[in-house]
Amino acid sequence: MKALRLLAAAFMTLAAADASAAPILLGTAKDFSVLAGSTVTNTGPTVLGGSLGLWPGTAVTGFPPGIVTLGTIHAGDVVAMQAQLDLTTAYNAAAGQSCGRNLSGVDLGSAVLTAGVYCFSSSAQLTGTLRLDGQGDPNASFLFQIASTLISASDSTVVFTNGTRSDNVFFQVGSSATLGTNSLFGGNILALTSIGLNTGAQIFCGSALARNGAVTLDTNVIASGAVDCSATSGTPVPEPASLALFGVGLAGLILARRFAGSATG
Repeated sequence: MKALRLLAAAFMTLAAADASAAPILLGTAKDFSVLAGSTVTNTGPTVLGGSLGLWPGTAVTGFPPGIVTLGTIHAGDVVAMQAQLDLTTAYNAAAGQSCGRNLSGVDLGSAVLTAGVYCFSSSAQLTGTLRLDGQGDPNASFLFQIASTLISASDSTVVFTNGTRSDNVFFQVGSSATLGTNSLFGGNILALTSIGLNTGAQIFCGSALARNGAVTLDTNVIASGAVDCSATSGTPVPEPASLALFGVGLAGLILARRFAGSATG
């Protein structure tokens, strides 16, 4: 089974999607690291590098110990309502694009993909490392249309290479998304229902935007669009100059994560 997955990933490395992804505009939702419809629940010292929004629900729990930097908590107010309206527009725009390559049944782990529209007729799984190659084009857009769930395994990673930018990477999820323990994710998750980040999962370049359901957090870092993630290689980790903007809490978590990775590598 592993050999078949690696063979499929190798094929995807050589072939781009047949359809280019049109730009997706988040509107005011771009200012949010987390946006939910029903509730936002947090456990542990989560750090958000952008605003937290909730509408039509009003229940936000776990802040503190979670903190919001470079943003504000908007629970049930008109700002959150507008962000949800803009998210709905963006979600529908993403769902309405033509599929360039159907990856149904293929694990995204070990794949290297160039810009395009990739679709899954049911759920999508990420086990390992997904590399998104912008090929030097700062406008290279990646869209993943997932009919059901998006699930990343523990310690999975999304890597941006050759100029890929977080504001050009979208995962449109027809139900809910779950990021595994200690996974490093890049891109914007637009989920119809809910989003859950397990312990230590991090979105260094992107956001968790749920239309109707809850967002559940547990000792996470979500940097949103507040950092430049157009690195030419490597995992989507902010540069040191950007870390200062997030304060001691975020910098400490990032440095701890890097140290843990180097110690076990």
